[in-house]
Amino acid sequence: MKELIEHKLKSAFVYVKTFLKWTLIAAVLGLTGGAIGSLFSICIKYANEYNENLWYLTLFMPIGGIIIVALYKLCKIDNDPGTNCVIESIRSQSHVPYAMAPLIFVSTIITHLTGGSAGREGAALQLGGSIGTALGRILKLDESDLHIAIMCGMSAVFSALFCTPITAAFFALEVISVGAAYYAALVPCFTASIVSYFTALKLGVEPLRFIIENTIPAFDLLNFVRIIGLSAACALISILFCVVMRKTQKYAKKFLKNEYLRAAVGGALIILLTFSVGCKDYNGAGTHIIQTALSGHAKPEAFLLKILFTAITIGCGYKGGEIVPTLFIGSAFGCVMGGFLGINPIFGAAMGMICLFCGVINCPIASILLSVEVFGAHGLIFFATGVAVSYMLSGYYGLYSSQKILYSKLKAKFININAK
Repeated sequence: MKELIEHKLKSAFVYVKTFLKWTLIAAVLGLTGGAIGSLFSICIKYANEYNENLWYLTLFMPIGGIIIVALYKLCKIDNDPGTNCVIESIRSQSHVPYAMAPLIFVSTIITHLTGGSAGREGAALQLGGSIGTALGRILKLDESDLHIAIMCGMSAVFSALFCTPITAAFFALEVISVGAAYYAALVPCFTASIVSYFTALKLGVEPLRFIIENTIPAFDLLNFVRIIGLSAACALISILFCVVMRKTQKYAKKFLKNEYLRAAVGGALIILLTFSVGCKDYNGAGTHIIQTALSGHAKPEAFLLKILFTAITIGCGYKGGEIVPTLFIGSAFGCVMGGFLGINPIFGAAMGMICLFCGVINCPIASILLSVEVFGAHGLIFFATGVAVSYMLSGYYGLYSSQKILYSKLKAKFININAK
């Protein structure tokens, strides 16, 4: 009996010790990630504002691209490690380079300042991965604990950028391996994400929030059919986006082998496209267009043009991310398609955002949580339905080629393939 009690006490001590260890480590990562993420968010905001107000900055995009390539060469880092490097480090013994954090910080600002079409979450995940790796090595964590530290860093910086702490935590848990979330990192990721969220709020980062209560359709069969139709259409657009992104990068590398030339040509193409469309709606992050779509107005061609601008920017070596462009594409497409299907265009834009987000990252729980954090819980049943449909019909495509699809979307079967 005495031995049993001692065993139970020992077991309880291990749980408490682990909880306290990760609460402390995650809190440090949350504070660090929150501060760096907030600074990064503010810098990106100013970079976009400067580009919008000073039209001629876009003319310097080829030079900006050459500088980005030179910086990566100087630090002896492959110019295309990206988010895939962070994802791979969680499943293997490979490590995120220390230099990646300052490099992605500076190069993403250059991309936005010169008018490249990119987001910021790719940089957030890479920043977070670098921060988690650095702290993990300082604390001499073992390999499995280092992986959790990287996930905490990812959650922290993602949370700081979008002020969506619950989504940020689940995104880190889900995005690595579809079908098998890393729940051992649940408490650490939540702690890092929440600490980062409050840090970002204190430092003046504006949360991504929209009010759509009055646009939610009635709870009836016809509206469910409409929502399913819109979600299925978003799944197809998500496949299109992923394919165009991959193909553009592939052919850019094939026909423009020199990285400096590739960046310069990509920048020149963005300049030509910008003057061709006669506006700068598709340069930068495009958050103002997301807001316009969520007020019920979007150009029918906007989602296709954003896909084109983003594919050229990222495919030719500029830095940033694809999630904010995804939100742009989803909201613009959803606004137009929603109106066509008889859904309020504002609610259609909201559905498009969430469904396309799920389609390209294959994270259904994080997508549903994003809908609640950004739009509130009133339309949850429609968002959850849309996410389920988009997740299934988007197939095995995804933005991150290192993402593992462990289980089939069609049956209870282990498949273990990389996202297409």
